[in-house]
Amino acid sequence: MTAFVLALDQGTTSSRAIVFDDESRIVSVAQQEFEQIFPQPGWVEHDAEAIWETQLATAKEAISGAGLSAGEIAAVGITNQRETVVVWDRRTGRPIHNAIVWQDRRTAAQTDRLKAPETATLIRERTGLLPDPYFSASKICWLLDHVDGARDAATAGHLAFGTIDSWLIYRLTAGAVHCTDVSNASRTMLFDIHESAWDDELLALFTIPHSMLPEVVDSSGVAGRTAREHLGAEIPIAGIAGDQQAALFGQLCLEPGMVKNTYGTGCFMLLQTGAQAVSSASNLLTTVAWRLAGQPMQYALEGSVFIGGAAIQWLRDGLGVIDSASAVSELAQSVPDSGGVIMVPAFVGLGAPHWDPHARGTILGITRGTTAAHIARATLEGIAFQVADVLEAMQSDMGRALVGLRVDGGAAGSDLLMQIQSDTLGAEVLRPTVTETTARGAAHLAGLAVGVWPDSNALATHWQLDRRFDPTTDPETRQQKRSRWLRAVECARAFPVSEGEC
Repeated sequence: MTAFVLALDQGTTSSRAIVFDDESRIVSVAQQEFEQIFPQPGWVEHDAEAIWETQLATAKEAISGAGLSAGEIAAVGITNQRETVVVWDRRTGRPIHNAIVWQDRRTAAQTDRLKAPETATLIRERTGLLPDPYFSASKICWLLDHVDGARDAATAGHLAFGTIDSWLIYRLTAGAVHCTDVSNASRTMLFDIHESAWDDELLALFTIPHSMLPEVVDSSGVAGRTAREHLGAEIPIAGIAGDQQAALFGQLCLEPGMVKNTYGTGCFMLLQTGAQAVSSASNLLTTVAWRLAGQPMQYALEGSVFIGGAAIQWLRDGLGVIDSASAVSELAQSVPDSGGVIMVPAFVGLGAPHWDPHARGTILGITRGTTAAHIARATLEGIAFQVADVLEAMQSDMGRALVGLRVDGGAAGSDLLMQIQSDTLGAEVLRPTVTETTARGAAHLAGLAVGVWPDSNALATHWQLDRRFDPTTDPETRQQKRSRWLRAVECARAFPVSEGEC
C-alpha cells in the first residue's frame, strides 16, 4: 500500500502543508499567507497565534485535498523559518508578545557589543556562529527585558522559549511536548554544536534561564504525537529541521561537498561537510545539518542572504511595479540589461559574508532613461550577486572551486533569474523537477523515522533534473560586473542609518 507523509512548511510569509507519497511525489498542497508586522524601521514581527492557526488550517486542507483521513498519514515532518523567537507562558499556553522574526534588527546595538574578540571567539568556537541580531539569543533577551513581568516569570520557570518548530510541536501535542531538533538549536547562539548541548556560559552571557529551553532531539525520530483534537488522529511527529537544513536534505545533498541554494524570502546556501564541523575563515557559519537517529551529527557551511525573494515582493507591494511576484521575470526580460542600474537589497542589513546589520538597501546608476524594467532586472541581479558572494567565500574556505549548484525555492522557478545566477557564478545551476525541497526534506526525515523508507539511500532516485543552466557570459565581463557590484555594496554599508550619522 502507498504510504503518505504530511510536511508542515512554516515560512516567513506563509504557512504551507504538503502531502507526499512514498515516491516523494506531491499529492496535495495547501497554503495561507499571514500578516507581516513592522512596528518600527528594522523591526519585523509575526503573530504566533496566526502562525499556529494558518498552519493547522493548511494541514487539515492538505489531508482533505489528498482524499485521505488523518489516520492514513504515516508521519508528520516539520520545517520552519529559523531563528524566529516565540516566548509563551506555560500556565496559559499563550505568547507573551509577538514573535520576533529572524530578519529583525532591533538588537543590533546589543550584538555589536559582543563583537569584542574574546566574546566573539567564545561564540564562534561553541556555536559556529557570529554575533548578530539574526540569531535567537538576543531576541529572547530583548523580550525578557521589555515585556512587563517577563524576567520574573522566566526566573520562576513559567516561560518557555521556542523557535517556530517548538511552538508548532507544543500546540500540535496540546502542550505535552516542548522540544526542538539539533538543526534549529544550532541557530540560537546558545547551543554547543560540538557537545550537542545547551551552553551554560552562553546562557549566562544573555541572562536566559535554562528552564525556558526546549529538549533537543534528533532531526529524524519520533518526538511526539499530534493531539487527536487537532487533526483527528495521533500522528507521529517524526521529522524536524530548520528550513535550510531540510532543503539540503530534500536536495539529497547527503555527501560532503554537495551544495544547494534556496531562493525564498532570503537566499540560503549550504555546503554539506559530513561529520566534520568546518570552521570558516570567510565569515560563513558552521552549522548543524541534521542528526538521524543512531547516526553521527552532520554539519554544513552556510551563507545567509537576508533579502532574496523579499526584494521581488517589495517591487510588488512597495513600488507597485508588478501585480504578482511571478510577473517580475516578464518585466525584467523586456530590457536586455539593467541599463547600468545596481540594486543592493540590504533592506534589513547584509548577511554573509559581510555581516553588517546597519547597511541599507541602495539603488545606484539611475538616469533619466531608467525604467521599472531596469530596476526589476537589477533586483534579480542583486539577488544573484549576493549568492555569488557566498559561493566565493565557500570556495575560499574549501580551497577549491565548487562545481554545480542545486537550487530550489519559489524564485528558482524563474528561468531568467537562474540564467542570471549561472552567468554571475560562472558555474552550472541545476534545478530539480520538484523545487519544494524544503517540505520534501521534512517529509523524508519523518518518513525515515517510521519506516516509509528504509534508509537515505532509498531516496537516491527521487531527485530528478528539470533543467541545467550553463553560463553564457565571458569571464572578463563577469568580473567587471562583479567589481561594480562590490563597489555598490560598499555604498550600502556606508550609508548612514539614522539622522545625525555621517
